[in-house]
Amino acid sequence: MRYLVLMAEADPSTWDRATEPERQEIMRRHSAFDRAVRERGRMVAGEALAGVGAATTLRPGHDGRAVTDGPFAETVEQLGGFYLIDVDHLDLAVELCQLLPDSYTVELRPVIDIDGADEPASSQSGGDGAR
Repeated sequence: MRYLVLMAEADPSTWDRATEPERQEIMRRHSAFDRAVRERGRMVAGEALAGVGAATTLRPGHDGRAVTDGPFAETVEQLGGFYLIDVDHLDLAVELCQLLPDSYTVELRPVIDIDGADEPASSQSGGDGAR
């Protein structure tokens, strides 16, 4: 089962203010998580994200989507990164996420498989690639 691991922080400047030993500990925890996932499942992807100041949001509107700078909504916590993991069950995903730095609020979401989503666009109905 694939799970999206979303990591949010209440204070996105934590890394900027961290001492070198604190940064090393944060990286050690990420490495331990990565290693444990690879030992017990599969690491599909993982990335750190730029801050919300670099976000672009597309909102539905009357004339298509309106493009604005900034995040979708003002929140206390800001999404800082994600992992996409493939492990046998939710309990294992929760256990593995305990290895991540304590400063994160971690949200796990199962990935839903959609029939036909992996097919080339030309083989889908209509053949124009629209979904």
